Amino acid sequence: MTFRGTIKGITAVTVGSPAKSGMLRPVALRSTICRADLSVSDLDRQVYARHALTLARHPSETEERLMVRLLAFALHCDEALEFGRGLSEEGEPDERDVRKACARAREVTVLAYGARRVDNWWSDNAGAFMRQSNLRVLTLTGEETAALQTLAARSMSLTSTVQEQHVWLASATSTIELAPVCRTAGR
Repeated sequence: MTFRGTIKGITAVTVGSPAKSGMLRPVALRSTICRADLSVSDLDRQVYARHALTLARHPSETEERLMVRLLAFALHCDEALEFGRGLSEEGEPDERDVRKACARAREVTVLAYGARRVDNWWSDNAGAFMRQSNLRVLTLTGEETAALQTLAARSMSLTSTVQEQHVWLASATSTIELAPVCRTAGR
C-alpha cells in the first residue's frame, strides 16, 4: 500500500506498512533544477559573456519568479555573481534590510515585480529609499513578467541584450522586450 499526501507543505510517503510508531515519515519537497545557457550583451556596461547557469526552483516558487531571478542575473552578470540561498522567500524586502545592504555595499539594486504589491510597498518606503544614493529600485509590469514567464523551461538557451535601460530576451522561438522602470536616483 502506498500513501501520498501533503500536510502544511510537507509531503509524506509510505510504502508498505507504516513504521512501528504509526507515523508517516516526512519527505521534503525537492527543488526543480533548471539549466540556462545565457548569452549576455550589455551594451550599457560593455559586458559580453556567456554563462552556463543552474537554477534551483523551490516548490513554492513560481516560474515568473524564477525568470525574474534570471533577468536580475542578466542585468548584473559578473563572474563573481551567483545564485544564493534564501531566494524562495516571497515578498518585498523590508526597508531596514535594504538600508543595511546600502550601508555595506557600493551598489544595491532591488528588482521588484507584482504591480499592486510593488506600488503599495513603494509608497510605504519611497521616502527612506530616496535617501540612499547607492540604491536602484527597478520595477517590472505584470505584462512584462507574464511575457518573461513564457520563456521558462527546464532547459533554456537565451540571449540577453541590454541597451539604454531596455532588455531583450530571446529564445529560439520568441523575443520579448522589457523596460524596467527605475524609481530611485541611484546609479
